[in-house]
Amino acid sequence: MDDRAVACASSSLLTACHKVLEFGPLLNLNTLPASIRGGGRLKMLVIDDKAGAIALMLASLLFLGTWPALLTLLERRGRLPQHTYLDYSLTNFLAAVLIALTFGQLGGTKPNFVPQLSQDNWPSVLFAMAGGLVLSLGNLSTQYAWAYVGLSVTEVISCSMVVVIGTTLNYFLDNRINRAEILFPGVACFLVAVILGSAVHASNAADNEEKLRASGIEEPSKEVLNKDAPKDLENGACGTNHATKPKAGTAEFLIELEERRSIKVLNSSTFFGLGIVFFSGLCLSLFSPAFNLATNDQWHALPDGVPHLVVYTAFFYFSISCFVINVVLNIVLLYRPMAGAPKSSFRAYLKDWKGRQWALLAGLIGGFGNGLQFMGGQAAGYAAADAVQALPLVSTFWGVVLFGEYRKSSRRTYILLGLMLFMFVAAVAVLMASSGHRGSK
Repeated sequence: MDDRAVACASSSLLTACHKVLEFGPLLNLNTLPASIRGGGRLKMLVIDDKAGAIALMLASLLFLGTWPALLTLLERRGRLPQHTYLDYSLTNFLAAVLIALTFGQLGGTKPNFVPQLSQDNWPSVLFAMAGGLVLSLGNLSTQYAWAYVGLSVTEVISCSMVVVIGTTLNYFLDNRINRAEILFPGVACFLVAVILGSAVHASNAADNEEKLRASGIEEPSKEVLNKDAPKDLENGACGTNHATKPKAGTAEFLIELEERRSIKVLNSSTFFGLGIVFFSGLCLSLFSPAFNLATNDQWHALPDGVPHLVVYTAFFYFSISCFVINVVLNIVLLYRPMAGAPKSSFRAYLKDWKGRQWALLAGLIGGFGNGLQFMGGQAAGYAAADAVQALPLVSTFWGVVLFGEYRKSSRRTYILLGLMLFMFVAAVAVLMASSGHRGSK
């Protein structure tokens, strides 16, 4: 069932991307907006209208809410996160290259992507690479933070920091092109949604504990799991004494999941985990402002006469930084793992093909998601583009479809879940309604 659901997800994403960004041989130039046509031939793709920017942000929200679900699927099947992130990093960088060589190099508009590689624009390049650095560190920290303090604490702290710090910085960096009277109520809606998300997780965790107590199992790892039983990580089977695969939402399902997954969440250090959460939130709140500085040079760091980095060039350098940091850190973590994950090696990674296709797909989706976010932010303001941080809208859907989350939960959990999703929808709508118009230079 997992493979069919993931295949359906990937098919729908590719269809959505094709419809939003399609440039086929039958394309009529007269039907294109003025911002991306001129002189009778197709030029570098530039979105500078509000409607186009909102469309890009919605597509980005879909993509950025989906790739973590694919990585979570592999983690729950027991694949080491280090192996998964190394695969993810390859195609994530590939996505940036594809975007730069297509959308950034479509025609004669200057500056295009390739000419900018040789220009004296190193101050902006360093800002872009700094953004990639903090995003990589933030994503990697978040991956392990919940193993120490749980999803609810991680979500409340990191998401709150991202929206409050990141959106505020972007608002002032963009010279207040976003409408403050709409933007900051949207931020408030987002914070309410995040707090409700924490309540949903806490309520669901209480439901799970009740299921375990009702089943008469207090220490599942000792009473139910058979450590010597063979595991089939790709198909989701693990060493349990169940004759048949347990149904989602049951105590047996929860027990099997904890044994199978690669990151263990039991007996973890809360104090150390809180430090990781705050570090993660700080990093994730800074990557978008850093990219904003790279493309708009608000601090006038570029030499006179040197054009600003276009989004595609900045995203290329941003992704180079992401790629290098992800590869280096995850190779280190192969030999010095965290959160109960077993040791591995680079040779073992090369031989681990179980689920690799989903990690590679996640990298492509994440790369295109970030690219679309930056394209929309450049047109309508990066503060409005922070609406894509409402990832639970998409991730909750995949959590139900792929992982059977919230099944057989209490009525209280379902009510909180509905309120959380409603507030995220409101936050996205309000933040996008605050979109301004930067215009093309």
